[in-house]
Amino acid sequence: MAKKPSNRAKKATANKSASSGQVRIISGQWRSRKLPIHDLEGLRPTTDRVRETLFNWLATDIRGARVLDCFAGSGALSLESLSRYAKFAQILELQQSAAKQLQQNLATLKCDNATVTQTDSLSYLANQAEDGFDVIFVDPPFRKDLANKTIELLAQNNWLNEDALIYVETESELTNLAVPADWQLLKEKVAGQLTYRLYQA
Repeated sequence: MAKKPSNRAKKATANKSASSGQVRIISGQWRSRKLPIHDLEGLRPTTDRVRETLFNWLATDIRGARVLDCFAGSGALSLESLSRYAKFAQILELQQSAAKQLQQNLATLKCDNATVTQTDSLSYLANQAEDGFDVIFVDPPFRKDLANKTIELLAQNNWLNEDALIYVETESELTNLAVPADWQLLKEKVAGQLTYRLYQA
């Protein structure tokens, strides 16, 4: 007869499932580093495959860029950018535990050219930007009507430097993405239930 798991084993399993997974940095100075992330509701890290495609698109633009990660979650996009020698990353994340984990991961990497701000991104972007950004990631939680509102605020409040690149990742059924008329669609791909696009302002 199989033994029932002990209370200690049950507790260890529960703690493991409650705490986390990992995000792997694909390339750059921290290539193949794995960092912990919290398993939080709505947290949906951009997959390695999509991230690899995205950073192939950005290959000549990310080094030296000022990066804005509007819905950081695991931080996969901003961490990958910093690994590939982005100049600076402003990282926005609403959930306190995810923001704290991002700060810890930056400390682990001894990275001092990024700032994590725990905030509601729409409230943050409603302010006029003091300095613009070269690469902006818009990867909000799905089905919460956040993508179009974010795009509108980015365009209105001087968040975009000249010729800025804007990455937008949404659920595939969102067909009415409202981008400014002067944004040029450079790339677009569908991967299962998500669609991801790269625009230039």
